[in-house]
Amino acid sequence: MSAQNAKVPSDATRPEATRRWRWLAAALGGFLTLAVLYGAYWAQVLRHHQRTDDAYVGGNVVQITPQISGTVVAIGADDTQFVKAGEALVRLDQADAKVALDQAEAQLARTVRDVRNLFATSSQLEAAVQQRQTDLAAAQSDLARRQRLGASGAVSGEELQHAIDAVRAAQAGLLAAQQQFAANRARVDGTTLTDHPQVRDAAAAVRNAYLTLARTELPAPVAGFVARRNVQLGQRVSPGTALMAVVPLDQVWVDANFKEPQLERMRVGQPVRVTADLYGTRVLFHGSVAGFGAGTGAAFSLLPAQNATGNWIKIVQRVPVRIALDAREVAAHPLQIGLSMKADVDVSDGTDGARLPQLAHASAGWSTDVFGSSNARAEARVQAIIAANQSAAVHALAERAAGANDLLASAQLAGAARRLHH
Repeated sequence: MSAQNAKVPSDATRPEATRRWRWLAAALGGFLTLAVLYGAYWAQVLRHHQRTDDAYVGGNVVQITPQISGTVVAIGADDTQFVKAGEALVRLDQADAKVALDQAEAQLARTVRDVRNLFATSSQLEAAVQQRQTDLAAAQSDLARRQRLGASGAVSGEELQHAIDAVRAAQAGLLAAQQQFAANRARVDGTTLTDHPQVRDAAAAVRNAYLTLARTELPAPVAGFVARRNVQLGQRVSPGTALMAVVPLDQVWVDANFKEPQLERMRVGQPVRVTADLYGTRVLFHGSVAGFGAGTGAAFSLLPAQNATGNWIKIVQRVPVRIALDAREVAAHPLQIGLSMKADVDVSDGTDGARLPQLAHASAGWSTDVFGSSNARAEARVQAIIAANQSAAVHALAERAAGANDLLASAQLAGAARRLHH
């Protein structure tokens, strides 16, 4: 009786087994359906996207460093504060720079007056040469007349010798005057008062002294937030010392690190969707691939990996990819350097263009003009000093030239009178 019961299953166990097989078949069918749907979704969508959560916000960290040595007497901004471009951040003691500027300006004024004197002396010596030429012509005329009279015995030999000596003296005087004029002319020939070498040298000293004074104040090159301030009042600083940094958060990007197999179809200019852990998925940033790193992160690390060892283990490397963000979206939802991001690159057009294009940029991406105003003010100061010490130069030269012309005219009249008399 027991053997018969063991061979023949009861009617109660048959429906339970049937239900079990139905559940297994339904589950298997569901998994197969999901697999098919996922395969279709991957073929249509996922295979055209490369994602990574190894991405971080990057940006410029503008170091504030002095160009001259000095003692800090004022600090205009502290960490976390926002500063505008050109706003004074640190000021150094200006006492020594002001003294040097006063000395340079005084030397420039003195040099302008000395060069004025050179031009005036040149005009005077030119008139002296003309006077000596007139004297020589008169002496030669007297000698010729006495030589004619000496043939008839009307003029004594002593008087004739005096006439010869007068010609020689006039020739020597003319030669000396010509040499003095040539020596002075060599110092001013081909120049004007403003571009004379001595004036230019003194003007350069004024510009240098003014720039040194201007550099005692360190302005913010760009607008941004102050970070890493390590300067203190009374501190003696030298050129190149990092005093603080300014971070312009309107100039940020994303450095996303992708694995090697993800880079094959990635190209410059491809669209990227980026989300920040700060805002979550509710804020979506749009950008584009701006470029690729020249090597993997391990290759440029402080201590590069040495793979030529006996216990080498292959590790998939990552390459940094720079992603440019939409400036309007960044302005609406500000980002800070170092924030974690997630990047999704659309590589559907991954066969178009070179993977590493060699694109030459026509100009730099960033610039500042807060330092150029010092050069303009220095030049204006130099021109003002030259003009202040040049104002009477034209009148002085005109008066001396008139005097030289009068002297020349007088010499010519005297020579003509002597010739008429003889």
